[in-house]
Amino acid sequence: MMNQNLNEAFSGKPKKPSFRVFAAAGASAVLGAALLLSGCSAGAQTAVPYTVQIQNSDDLNTITVTGREEISVAPDMAELTYSVYSQGNTASECQEANSKDLAAAIETLKGLGVEEASIQTSSYGLNPIRNWNSGEQEITGYEMETIITVSDIPIDQAGTIISQSVAAGVNSIDSLRYFASSYDASYQEALKGAMAMAQEKAEAIAEASGRTLTGVIRVQETGYNPTVRYANAALASGARAETSAAMEEMSVMPGEIDIEASVTVDFGLDG
Repeated sequence: MMNQNLNEAFSGKPKKPSFRVFAAAGASAVLGAALLLSGCSAGAQTAVPYTVQIQNSDDLNTITVTGREEISVAPDMAELTYSVYSQGNTASECQEANSKDLAAAIETLKGLGVEEASIQTSSYGLNPIRNWNSGEQEITGYEMETIITVSDIPIDQAGTIISQSVAAGVNSIDSLRYFASSYDASYQEALKGAMAMAQEKAEAIAEASGRTLTGVIRVQETGYNPTVRYANAALASGARAETSAAMEEMSVMPGEIDIEASVTVDFGLDG
């Protein structure tokens, strides 16, 4: 291109200016321009070529806003993680004690209506117990822990399951997580609320700047978080223990789950 410009410069023929229009949002006048002048001297009568560049962009005809909505729902399902811990003088004695308590806990769960598919042995381990204060660090016994994860628990059965599992041999409660089978429907409502908020914000900004909205150009969803989502609604609506009976054994207060939806929306502008 430089050689071509130089040839034109020395030939005495000026290059025809080239333009690219940079239009502001809704403005008929050009708001900005970059002028680039280049040339070389080849005699007093040699014309100097020039180029004017005015860049066009449609981005100035859009407005970007965010919307957020949060809905609180009561959880109706739970997932319980607990463990059976045992000690013994020998490895076999320790394992036997642990297996006995574990079997009792599993039978208790089945007796309370928990399906086998909802009971998972998530981890277990058998380790020696050493006397670290002695020079030889001799083994003084063995310990074993088996961790069980119980899912698909109706929320009003959680208290009963925890209490009776402890009575059967469970001696460590690790976690109790809550889920909502209505997550999908609630999230859809939150999305509608987030879009409505974005629309209101865009209309207010457009009106304040003397513009009008032409419609939605692009939407980006940013708030989806299904960690508290429970998909098996059939189990959630199935047979449940009496809430009062569960509360008598162990109080479980799940509170509420916050379901949040966020969107980023590009709106077109006119006027």
